[in-house]
Amino acid sequence: MAHSARRDSPELPDFSVLKRLARDQLIYLLEQLPGKKDLFIEADLMSPLDRIANVSTLKQHEVDKLYKVEYKPVVSTSDQLCFLIRPRIQTVKWVCDVVNADKAAGKFKRYKIIFTPQKFYACETVLEEQGIFGDVSTDEWAFYLLPLDEDIINLELPEFFRDNFLEGDQRWVRTGGSALHLFHSIYGPFSKVYGIGRCSKMVYESWREQVKEGEQKARQAEVGTVFLIDRDVDFVTPLCSQVVYEGLVDDIFRIKCGCVEFGPDVTSSDKSIKVMLNSQDKVFNEIRNEHFSNVFGFLSQKARNLQTAYDKRRGMDIKQMKTFVSEELKGLKQEHRLLSLHIGASESMMKKKTKQDFQELLKTEHSLLEGFEIRECISFIEEHINRQVSMIESLRLLCLLSLTENGLLPKDYRSLKAQYLQSYGVDHLLTFANLKQLGLLVEQQPGETLTVMESKMGKLVNDKTAGKLTDAFSSLAKKSNFRALSRRLSLVPKSDEEYDLRVPRDMAYIFSGAYIPLSCKLIEQVLERDGWTGLEEVTRLLNGHEFAVTGSNGADLRPQSDAQRIILVMFLGGCTFSEISALRFLGRERGYKFIVLTTAITNSARLIEAMLDNHV
Repeated sequence: MAHSARRDSPELPDFSVLKRLARDQLIYLLEQLPGKKDLFIEADLMSPLDRIANVSTLKQHEVDKLYKVEYKPVVSTSDQLCFLIRPRIQTVKWVCDVVNADKAAGKFKRYKIIFTPQKFYACETVLEEQGIFGDVSTDEWAFYLLPLDEDIINLELPEFFRDNFLEGDQRWVRTGGSALHLFHSIYGPFSKVYGIGRCSKMVYESWREQVKEGEQKARQAEVGTVFLIDRDVDFVTPLCSQVVYEGLVDDIFRIKCGCVEFGPDVTSSDKSIKVMLNSQDKVFNEIRNEHFSNVFGFLSQKARNLQTAYDKRRGMDIKQMKTFVSEELKGLKQEHRLLSLHIGASESMMKKKTKQDFQELLKTEHSLLEGFEIRECISFIEEHINRQVSMIESLRLLCLLSLTENGLLPKDYRSLKAQYLQSYGVDHLLTFANLKQLGLLVEQQPGETLTVMESKMGKLVNDKTAGKLTDAFSSLAKKSNFRALSRRLSLVPKSDEEYDLRVPRDMAYIFSGAYIPLSCKLIEQVLERDGWTGLEEVTRLLNGHEFAVTGSNGADLRPQSDAQRIILVMFLGGCTFSEISALRFLGRERGYKFIVLTTAITNSARLIEAMLDNHV
């Protein structure tokens, strides 16, 4: 657990004010519909709402019954209905059906639609088309920022990734700008803003439009630096298997809105249990950023310490026992409960992850990242597809292969695609089109490889040697952007010495010492250089769109002030727990504190699922 850390890292701002703001605004909106009312909540708003206002708070403000939006006729007896929804056409159409059904049945009720985080013109158009624009009142609940932990704030907008990067739909750009504006108005002004990516630039411009002249100049900034980064700047990192504890828990159990549900295999009972995973959980807080191989040792040590604390009560007199029960026992019991849960979770993950398959999988990933034994990797992926191990995993490996090799050779692409479609169904053709459009899974274009020379050589030598020659020629023909970036930024540490995961020396520990996440390396380099100077070649390989703005809004520019060492990193399109762990490590090393603001928490499965288009 040894982390060399600078002791002078600054204190983080208090984000509970964001929750209070959101709650107060929601209550204000609910009170605009006086009297008893039924509240219909969209499914993916349930968890975020629970973090802001629980059921008793809603009941205090005359919410009678709560329903989940299920896209079927409603059975509500109340004469006032309130809908809390995302601005989605499908949901608005369902609300229209509910209202029209009531009208047809001669029931006259009051309806209110609260859109969060904002309403779109398209939604109002649907209300008009369906003829109920005058029957409903609409409002916006500007609930942009949900603090999940002391250094993680989430917009809870998983659709941002697909809408923006695949569909080219820029409606969420203003949402991103508004979220930044809200953060700036409470914790700003920012003195430096860096960013890379097309979407980042648009979000920055949207935020600047919303900032009024002279706003917040008098306040002492709590956050000095902002870094905006698009998810498509670095697709490799989220496609790698996570091996830090928090990332693994997310990969296997799916952390939803800072909360995870552990099943009977973890709880050793017949019930599932929901656990909040944040820094309040003392056990989790100490292991969340650790490489999984270190976790068991820590948990067993913790169990021994706990036993020692329990054993203290032996030989106590009445007065000491009373003090022990009133002051320590409750805390020990709570810690004991959490410890047994995390041990259960670790055992469950060990069963799934220490199988030979997982070791082989990691070995393949590391080979892809390093650019070694590509033929063996392709054979492994083929076997993975043909054994139908997992539809999502197979696609993930194909994307990782394509990204690290800057596209597949046409014959490999055709062969792997055919095998995938045979294994998992031709309805995935659309998925392949999506992946191609996003540049996640592409074939190299003619001219990028020395195909003619290869074919001549292929006639002279047997297949296996031809395969190796193919690799050699493809790497000669066109330097892959990932390879070039990897060399320029030293993303793959030299493997000539043993990497001690107990005492990490750089951010590569989050991937077992095999790879430093590109997104985090960029942030490190820009902060080190105070801008993009000297990184021109890197930004060219990343297709540009980088920007750096300093001294905006007359902010305090003293370099050593605490605010300057608190850095807000905004990921547009989602970020992984591994990246958050890497930034925490970087912060400890350099005396920074990072706050991660993301449109959603993502991982390889969520990223690939967003690309699926098999609803034929």
